[in-house]
Order: sequence, then C-alpha cells, then structure tokens
Amino acid sequence: MVFNTGSALLDAIVLAVVSKEAQGTYGYKITQDVRSAIEISESTLYPVLRRLQKDDCLEVYDQAIDGRNRRYYKITESGRAQLRLYRGEWNNYSRKISEIIREE
Repeated sequence: MVFNTGSALLDAIVLAVVSKEAQGTYGYKITQDVRSAIEISESTLYPVLRRLQKDDCLEVYDQAIDGRNRRYYKITESGRAQLRLYRGEWNNYSRKISEIIREE
C-alpha cells in the first residue's frame, strides 16, 4: 500500500479484528487478518497489542494449545467504546477523502 498507516488507524484495525471473536484471538491470527487489509509485520503489530492492553482496550490471557501456551487477546468494554469512536471517525474521514479524490 502506498498510503502510510498511522497509529490510530492501526489501533482501529486491530480492535475491529479482535472484536470479531467473542472469546478473543491470538497474535498470529490477528496478524493474518490485519494483513488481509494492509501490509504489517509482527514486529509492528505486537507493540500495538501491548499499547491497547496498557490502555485497557484489550485483555490478555494464555491458553495451552498442544502443550504450548498461546496468548489470546480479547476486546474490553473500553475497547468497544474506542472502536465505536474510531468507526464514526473513519466513516467521516473516508467519505470526505472519497469525495475529494473521486473521478467526475
């Protein structure tokens, strides 16, 4: 993608991806889901996950899978409120940008 992805947009995308799974989802799957929309490395994604956890938007728990612990991320109520805010802002922003760059 030729457009830069700022931290707020990354936060919104990650919260949207995590919110789709009621019981939470794990880092590798989050990376794959985010990559379906934008190119992102795991080294970029994990600091986003940690920041969202620190900001009380995500809660974290570990679950044993095939003898190994897998870290799961689940959206909190605070995270859902933040995601609603991001969605509203995104709808305004994308509409305005589309109006400007649309071909006549």
